[in-house]
Amino acid sequence: MAKQIWKGGALLAPLPAVLITSGDMENSNIATVAWTGIVNTIPPKTYISLRKSRYSYELIEKSREFVINLTTAEMVRKVDYCGIYTGRKVDKFQKCGFTKEAASAVAAPLIGESPLSLECRVTDMTDLGTHVMLLADILATDVDETLVDADGKLNLSRAHLAAYAHGEYFALGKKIGSFGFSAKKKKKPVKKGK
Repeated sequence: MAKQIWKGGALLAPLPAVLITSGDMENSNIATVAWTGIVNTIPPKTYISLRKSRYSYELIEKSREFVINLTTAEMVRKVDYCGIYTGRKVDKFQKCGFTKEAASAVAAPLIGESPLSLECRVTDMTDLGTHVMLLADILATDVDETLVDADGKLNLSRAHLAAYAHGEYFALGKKIGSFGFSAKKKKKPVKKGK
C-alpha cells in the first residue's frame, strides 16, 4: 500500500465523543471532548485534554473533579452543540434537555441519558502547549442497568455509542470480535457413536 508522508498531526481516529460534566449540581457545565482515554488499570486512571480558555477547565481547576459521560448515536446532535457553545453564556443541561443527576463520588453531575459515566478526581495537570492534560483517578462508574445482562456482564454494544474521527461523528457498528478471539481454540466436533 503506497503512503504519503505528512507532517505530524493529531489524526488518531476514531476517538470517543464524550461529554465532560464539571462544577456541581448548582453551577455546572457540559463540554464535548474527544481527547480522552484510559491510561492505567490498577488503579483505574483516565485523562482528558482541555484548552485553558474553556469554561470547563476553569471549573475543573477549582474542584479537581469531572465526569466523563459516554454518548450515543441518538445524542450526537446535542454532543455537537455542547462542543460549539460556551457554558459561560448557555446552560447546556437546559438547552439540550439533559437530565442532571448527582454522582456518588464527586460533586460534578452525571448526564442521565449517558449509558456509562466515569466519576473522576484529578491527580495531575500537565500543560502541553495548546491543551492541558488532566490525569485523573476513576472513583466510580455509573452503568445503565439495561446494558447489564442476567449474568452481570456489561454489553456496551447495546448502547449504540458514538465516535469522532477528524471532524465527523460516527455510530459504532456491529461487533466483529472479542478480546482474545484470534487465539481461541476451536472446539472439536463430538463424534457420534456407531
